[in-house]
Order: sequence, then structure tokens, then C-alpha cells
Amino acid sequence: MLEYTTRGEFMQDKYYEKIKEKIIDTEVTVRVKEYSKNKVIIENYYEIGRLIVEAQGGEEKAKYGNSLIREYAKKLTTDLGKGYTYTSLSRMRQFYILFQKVAPVAQDLSWSNWVELLPLKNIDEIKYYIGVCYENRLSKRQLREKIKSHEYEKLSDNVKKKFLSNEKVELTELVKDPIVIANPNNIEVAIEKTLQKLIMENIYSFLKQLGNNYMFVGNEYPIKIGDRTYRIDLLLYNIEYDAYVVVELKIGELKKEHLGQVELYMNYVDKHIRKKNQNSTIGIILCHKNNKLLMKYCSDFRIIARSYVFN
Repeated sequence: MLEYTTRGEFMQDKYYEKIKEKIIDTEVTVRVKEYSKNKVIIENYYEIGRLIVEAQGGEEKAKYGNSLIREYAKKLTTDLGKGYTYTSLSRMRQFYILFQKVAPVAQDLSWSNWVELLPLKNIDEIKYYIGVCYENRLSKRQLREKIKSHEYEKLSDNVKKKFLSNEKVELTELVKDPIVIANPNNIEVAIEKTLQKLIMENIYSFLKQLGNNYMFVGNEYPIKIGDRTYRIDLLLYNIEYDAYVVVELKIGELKKEHLGQVELYMNYVDKHIRKKNQNSTIGIILCHKNNKLLMKYCSDFRIIARSYVFN
């Protein structure tokens, strides 16, 4: 029998035994019920986090209770082997605390996704990425890419507000500004063909910056109007919004004739390519320098302009 010099030590060991029991239960259940692995992990890690916070005397005191976590981690390593380090137990505690603030929108995320979210400090940002994960079934790697690219920070305040209130966000509102185009060899970009080539070399990255669920249809996509053949720089399709997207590339500043050009292409796609049950075509003009004053007076709200930068 163990002897305890104080009630505090007795209670700490009592919580330790509960945590140890919960960990063993997690490992056994996961092996037996592989189909519910993620649910079991999330539920049990939540409970472990709750027990740790209680053992530390509540959420406020838990901020300063790292020594107890170190003690538990050392004991668990001795009793159960590797896998329950100070870092992993700290994450479970943090997960429990965070979950209280985001529970209504936190559904079906994997533990690996939660690990990517835990370092974030802004609750609204966390809620945004939870929603994106849930809607698009993002993997850990995909979520990490979005966080690393500061996707949330690049959204307009209006879009952020819509996401948090579950309002419908238009496809055009999700396009980042500026769009970052990889140019590792610092190639001089003097014509649209060169810009198009750089985009095509990293088409996956480019599509991700436009938003979610984009498909590449073609570049230099030929359309015939009367006796003349035109070529759309990039023709894309968005699955979620069920709409074609015409992308035109411009080296200099946005001009009014660019609006007319992209509108012509959009109207052609609507008339000759789009099916009746699909939504109207969207137009994106990618230019070196945007002209927000010009866009303010653009009557076709399907058209947006975005600037680009190289990295």
C-alpha cells in the first residue's frame, strides 16, 4: 500500500489512475473497433484533457500546472511505454479547453487535424478552419497548407463574418488577393505567355489560392466567335458552385477593355459550353496592378480582379 503525506498527493494519484485507465481503454477500444477509431480517440482525449484540468484545480490553475503533467507523463511512460509524453498530454488538456469554445462547429475532425489547430490563438480563425475541414474533408497535410498560407488572414472582413454566421459565401469572395505565383528562377515576366507558363508549372498551388474544389479544364482554350478564334488563358470549373470560371492574365494594370474581353468569353461559355442546370460563368482577371476604382463601376458582378505577386 502506498502512503500519502497529504490529501493533495492522494488526489493527484487518484486522477493519475483515472487517466491511466482511460488511456488503456482507448488503446483497447481502438484495436477492437477500428471503424470508430477517430471517434474513440477524440472522446477519450477530451476526457483525459478534462481530468488533467480537474487534477490541476481548474482551467485557470491549469495554465500553470505543467509540473503535474510532466509527472503524469513520466509515470505513463514507465507504466505503458512510449506515446504519452508531456507534449501529447498538454495537447489533450489544450484540446479540452478549446473544445468548450468551438464545440458547436467541431464535428468529425481527426485528432491529427486538431493537432494542427491547437497552436492557433484566434478562436474565429480556428472556427473557420474547422468549418473548412468539415466541408472539404481535409487531410492533415491539406489543412497545414491552408494554415501555412494564412488563408484566413487573407479573407475580407465581410467573408469572415459570413463564414462565422453560416451565411452563403459567393465563389468570387473566396479568391485571395494577392495571388502568389512561384517564380524560383526569377524569370522576367514581360508577356502573358510567360505568366501562364509559371502558373501551369504550379497549377495545384494556383487553384488552391482561388478557393476549394476547382478543376482545371484547359489553358489557351479555343473558342470561335464568327470568323475569329479567341483563346481563353485558363478555363476552370468549380464543383461546389457548379460553375465555369474564365481566368484572364494581364501583365500591366487593369484596364476597362480587359473587362469587356473577359465578359465576352464568359458569355460565350454560358451560351455554348455551360449546361442549363449549371450556374453562370465567373470571370477572374489576374493583373499586375489592380484598379479598384474601375472595378467599383463594373456592372457585371460576376467579374472580379485580383493582383499577383511572385515568390
